[in-house]
Amino acid sequence: MARTGRRPGRQDTRDAILSAARSAFAEKGFDGASIRQIAGAAGVDPALVHHYFGTKDQLFVAAMEFPLDPAKILPQIAAGGVDGMGERLVRMFLTIWDGPAGAAGVALVRSAVRSDLAARLLREFLTTQVLRRALDHLDVDPSEVPTRGNLIATQMIGLAMIRYVIKLEPLASADPEAVVAAVAPNIQRYLEQPLKLF
Repeated sequence: MARTGRRPGRQDTRDAILSAARSAFAEKGFDGASIRQIAGAAGVDPALVHHYFGTKDQLFVAAMEFPLDPAKILPQIAAGGVDGMGERLVRMFLTIWDGPAGAAGVALVRSAVRSDLAARLLREFLTTQVLRRALDHLDVDPSEVPTRGNLIATQMIGLAMIRYVIKLEPLASADPEAVVAAVAPNIQRYLEQPLKLF
């Protein structure tokens, strides 16, 4: 008779939860996946998922293998309101990607280009953990938040691809403040100017 309950070994349990979480987030999205479903797929109690990872947001960040939690970084960017937010966002982005966490970001982008599963996970990560958190506190029409977020993502992912993945010069080795000065005005425009796209 098969035994139930806790899986043997902490690492095996963590790996099983992370694997189940990646599948659930890719298939159902962040909002559609539940801790209970993830725990069931991993063969563990939901309390064990909370024990290892805390909240669903923290589990998602761990499943993405991103070394920084956007919930801790984005309040600094949003703190000053919309004025100067483009600059703060690009500066923080460069600080993270130019640091030790940048390697994980490069791996995520490369994986998303090669794998549908990784692309779905990255899309959910950007939508629910980064863009939604960054834009929900702005004084803009809520129906415009997804479009504004998409436009910002085009700039940021494009910057990541050129500077860190392809390493195209002169952008790859440009001074970070020069990059902020060049990219931030577009981000600022996407944040606050009227949308005439659709």
